[in-house]
Amino acid sequence: MKIIDKIKEAEEAAALNPHQKPPTFCSFEFFPPKTAAGVENLYMRIDRLASLEPLYIDITWGAGGSTADLSLQIAATAQRYLGQEVLMHLTCTNLDVEALKAILNAARQAGIQNILALRGDPPKGASSWESCQGGLGYAIDLVRLIREEHGDHFCVAVGGHPEGHHHREGLADEGEGATGVDLDKEIEHLKAKIDAGADFIVTQFFYDVEVYLDYVARCRAAGITCPIVPGVMPIQNYTLFRRMTSFCRTRVPAEMWEQLAPIKEDEEAVRRWGVSFLTKLCRRLLDADVTPNLIHFYTLNLEKSVRLILESLGLTATASIRRQFPWRSSKLSSRAGEDVRPINWANRPKSYLSRTEEWDEFPNGRWGDGRSPAFGELSDYQFVDTSLGSREDRRAMWGEAPLKDVEVFEAFIKYVRAEIPLLPWCEVPLQAETGTISADLVKINKAGFLTINSQPAVNGALSDDAVFGWGGAGGRVYQKAYVECFTSQENLKLLMELCEKKPNLHYYAVDVAGNTYSNGSKKATALTWGVFPQCEILQPTIFDPNTFLVWKNEAFQLWTSIWASIYDDESASNALIHKIHDTYFLVAIIDNDFSSTASMWSVFREIIDEKEGTPLGGSQHHPQYSLP
Repeated sequence: MKIIDKIKEAEEAAALNPHQKPPTFCSFEFFPPKTAAGVENLYMRIDRLASLEPLYIDITWGAGGSTADLSLQIAATAQRYLGQEVLMHLTCTNLDVEALKAILNAARQAGIQNILALRGDPPKGASSWESCQGGLGYAIDLVRLIREEHGDHFCVAVGGHPEGHHHREGLADEGEGATGVDLDKEIEHLKAKIDAGADFIVTQFFYDVEVYLDYVARCRAAGITCPIVPGVMPIQNYTLFRRMTSFCRTRVPAEMWEQLAPIKEDEEAVRRWGVSFLTKLCRRLLDADVTPNLIHFYTLNLEKSVRLILESLGLTATASIRRQFPWRSSKLSSRAGEDVRPINWANRPKSYLSRTEEWDEFPNGRWGDGRSPAFGELSDYQFVDTSLGSREDRRAMWGEAPLKDVEVFEAFIKYVRAEIPLLPWCEVPLQAETGTISADLVKINKAGFLTINSQPAVNGALSDDAVFGWGGAGGRVYQKAYVECFTSQENLKLLMELCEKKPNLHYYAVDVAGNTYSNGSKKATALTWGVFPQCEILQPTIFDPNTFLVWKNEAFQLWTSIWASIYDDESASNALIHKIHDTYFLVAIIDNDFSSTASMWSVFREIIDEKEGTPLGGSQHHPQYSLP
């Protein structure tokens, strides 16, 4: 979707409710890292910050076009797999017109609809900027090229410089800002870019709110009516702050230097001070009532300060209001009609998206609608797992050399407690709602039910609830309690026996060989649904027994390809993981009484009581419970 359309939607919604404070949005900038490991860490960081529901993210273009391919790759991945609307930078530096045309075509093919058109900085080592042979000289030329080649397909943004562009003549010395720049002339050039087809403006970062407000007033007086998004840069440490403000010739108020001077050697103190200062700055921006209600953060690929600032502003608690579904939608236009997904890939969305990217249509209202032959077939798993860290990273998370089942259990417990960020089956952080059942999950993981997916029961929560909400305001949301786990044959016997006594509990179990056991329906069942005004009931998350069996192959494969592979082939730890792979069952349990989770957790409590005195993961035989 075009970012300008999202901004207009928010403004129109605010206009319809003039007595309510309009929602505030954020956006984040990232740059391409220099190493493959850095790229994978960036994907994880983007994924974590995505929980804050940014309006968009932007990906920079390296100086002189040095990261052209990587910028396009990161932008495409973030949009396709991480569900982020992307504004991709594009500069004129070192690129002739034909190269620019090829990049725009590649971006369009990748589903990117938003471009930040910039002239760019001089190539590394160059003292001044010059266009290359056959290239463009100014950002306005790039705006015109985009419109000539692609009409209105792209939303085009341009940069704004409240203190003047830092590579123009007449700039002041380090730390003093870009005084001496003819700002009226700058704004005249900016208006020409808007007249040429640009849709909105993103400003360079600043630390004086009055500078931004004066800039906006000047732009409006010059006839620029489009949105002007303020950019801010959190303060990570003193040295970096001084270097960035010097390079960009950003004016730093004298009181900032005075307050930073006594703590400049204490990086954590500088960061805390920076969070406090930026929180006050952002609050002043929002209170100034300058539309759009959007703040752009230059993250420098760091997240802690950004998250703390947004928490201080009270914006993290309202992020769920903007969730369209319980799962994060892909931003590809081809998936616009998708509103149903199976729960099994909830924690591995990239794998699910990879399996279904060739579909011509997507479920709309139902799963497996026989009237549409275009969807329903899930392709073989082919997505390469590079987002789970290096071999050393995984050993540090899941155990350097586990020798007993209980040591494997500990990794699952740490994940539930948020002490480690990932498991092979969980490439995304835990949802906030999991915190409501984390104590129960810890107990059953200790008992050998190794959970990889779960959700609590919800009975009519407001759809703008900070934890459970999705779909916007004005509705009610519901969901059935669900747990998916690996467990031993002994545990499964106990579980099956007890579930048979509780008709509201349905289980589905399968081992690596494909042996299945179930007391549930063979049809798909809704696990989450929402009721909204003037809308059919939405059922975005389902459990489908046939899809569960497709997922089973991938789920078991991850034991060996991702976990066992971090240990030497002949090691006891490798053998332990293979034993679990060979002997455990994958089990899904649905509590159909969405008004309470008492039945499900009572069953687990009974199993734990039954096993009391038996070593966890042990092989004590229970003759009274035998698999069919």
